[in-house]
Amino acid sequence: MYKEILNRIKPEMDKVVNFLDRELAKFRTGRASPSLVEDVVVECFGQKFPLKQLSAISIPETRQILIQPWDRSYIEGIVKALSETGIGANPVVDKEAVRINLPPLSEDYRKSLLHLVSEKQEEARRTIRKWREEAWDEIQERFREGKIREDDKFRAKDELQELVDGYNEKIEKMGEKKGKEIME
Repeated sequence: MYKEILNRIKPEMDKVVNFLDRELAKFRTGRASPSLVEDVVVECFGQKFPLKQLSAISIPETRQILIQPWDRSYIEGIVKALSETGIGANPVVDKEAVRINLPPLSEDYRKSLLHLVSEKQEEARRTIRKWREEAWDEIQERFREGKIREDDKFRAKDELQELVDGYNEKIEKMGEKKGKEIME
């Protein structure tokens, strides 16, 4: 009976880890990455679109992002949207494309990025704890109703904690990896 509860929260915990992965990909490291700009919202023709729907995004050099819009008329909106983001570089129009040359990261900027990474990790851990509490409350409720035996309740508690520890370890490894990338 308690296995159902654990199996129900696993996909939710997976979502937390996947969300953290996407959020960490948006942080700028010493290298250029399409994830830095692909979700930037661009206003074209009175509507808003993510940049990845309006153009091809590539990395021709280690610190350069090349954005090739599907239509030349998008360039003005793309440049405006990129200028308003805080990626630390100005877009340059190059014929029918937009280039962003990323400068090297300063030490202060690297430290602030590390702080942001740890904040994102803590948010993810908080969400994991919320799911643990929800599952534990449900297990105890089923125990009070007589649907789960006392042995199973304690077995469920141990398995739930193992599950949480596994996800917390994933979160920690993701943060360490991103921290190394930022400090390179």
